[in-house]
Amino acid sequence: MRRLRAFAAAALLAWPAAASAAPPPIRIGLAAPLTGPDAGFGQGMQAGAEQAVAEINRGGGVNGQKLQLVVRDDAGDPKQAATVAKSFATAGVTLVIGHLNSGTSAAALGIYEDAGILAVTPGATWSSLTARGAWNLFRLCGSDAQQGALAGAWLAERFPGKRVALINDKTTFGRGLADEAARVLKEHGGREALFEGISRGDKDFSGLVARMKAAKIGAVYFGGLSAEAALLVRAMREAGYTGTFIGSDGILDKDFAQIAGAGAEGTVMTLPPEPRKVPDGRDRKPAPPRSPEAEVFASRAYAAVEVLKGAIEANKSADPRRIAEFLHAGRPLRTLLGDVSFDAKGDLTKPPYEVVVWRRTPDGRIDYAGTELPH
Repeated sequence: MRRLRAFAAAALLAWPAAASAAPPPIRIGLAAPLTGPDAGFGQGMQAGAEQAVAEINRGGGVNGQKLQLVVRDDAGDPKQAATVAKSFATAGVTLVIGHLNSGTSAAALGIYEDAGILAVTPGATWSSLTARGAWNLFRLCGSDAQQGALAGAWLAERFPGKRVALINDKTTFGRGLADEAARVLKEHGGREALFEGISRGDKDFSGLVARMKAAKIGAVYFGGLSAEAALLVRAMREAGYTGTFIGSDGILDKDFAQIAGAGAEGTVMTLPPEPRKVPDGRDRKPAPPRSPEAEVFASRAYAAVEVLKGAIEANKSADPRRIAEFLHAGRPLRTLLGDVSFDAKGDLTKPPYEVVVWRRTPDGRIDYAGTELPH
């Protein structure tokens, strides 16, 4: 009897401690290129996500649960991204921020679908990722189709009745931009006079420029990346061709103006708005300055954590299916980027792009920062 009473007393003493034990944390995966050529962007993602988690946990967490960030490096490589996705599935992680690149997102998406994992990407722009109707992918960036559509509408508005050339670098990214620009241009009653592809790594564009001059092209839209864009602009200006050159955020590179030369001035570019910087937290360690591009992904990763927090709070559940239903319904959520909402495909309802122009700054540089839309 004494032993029974002692056991009962011990159980009663242990009960309050068990009842007050903290609930398990909500684990959020972060899949980013922390090594490789895009490591700077991935490290920006990590810093932004870590800061958001720290701020939320300091405020008490989400519905009484703390957040825990599980970080994995996909190195910007699709094969490694698939390995990362499988590791999340094995570890029971059901909410992921990532991946940064379209190729890595595509490699992981099917694995996430099968495992019941929801992902919020800050940078994957391939239109096909959401076009096929995956239930579990949302993006805090515009798609190639949305950016190309803006360029097509801008060309139709600024060059009505003029001859336009659409050039692309034959990549999925570049060709997708050019195709969408062509579609919207046609919707507005226009049509390209020249549609051509170049190859990544090409350096001699004299023949292409000669064809553009012969066709009396008034504006050139380029779907592709900075290196080829800069060389094409340089070739155009050296040949005396003064037509307007329009690019995408693919030409956002510190070396663009240096390679293109003085002719870079006046280049038009579609671009996400200037990023809002991640707020400094009390527990944030001093970090080296990030490039404007890395800051974009730091702020988007911070906002992605806020999106998950808002959806979990609204549903009183971290179940990925319930979160997906909530987000697909277009409910606005307040984030560092402002109020964001998603459509039935998982794309932002308000595509985040604007048109800017590269101008010469007072110190003699050619830069897009702080410039106004050309008239």
